[in-house]
Amino acid sequence: MAISFDKALGVHPHAMLIRSQRAEILASNIANADTPGYKAKDIDFAQAFKAAKSSQQRGNTMVRTNENHLNGGTKMTGGVELFRNPNQADTGDGNSVDVQVERNLYVQNSLEYQASLQFLSGKFKGLNKALGSQG
Repeated sequence: MAISFDKALGVHPHAMLIRSQRAEILASNIANADTPGYKAKDIDFAQAFKAAKSSQQRGNTMVRTNENHLNGGTKMTGGVELFRNPNQADTGDGNSVDVQVERNLYVQNSLEYQASLQFLSGKFKGLNKALGSQG
């Protein structure tokens, strides 16, 4: 009997890819905190997750052959990469990055990524245990 990793792991690999992409964007925001005219960006995680979930329900695998599909690169799909509305007044240089907000979001995203990683690790341990009992 073949094991379908897509069914066994669900949408969690997709969530990790989205969180990885979000970490890159948040790190870019922090790196460009002093760049005049730079606009802070973020990912609409709910929209990206919904797209990944619907992709999985259609039976698509993690490997994408179309540039519009969710992938592990930095190109976002479905318009989920958005500019962040600034919480502070413009300082005159047009930069909308608030370093404290970006750092907090980066830490939160990192914790959520680690939680997904631990969940997937548990899934793989369970699959390994199930396969071990088959021998």
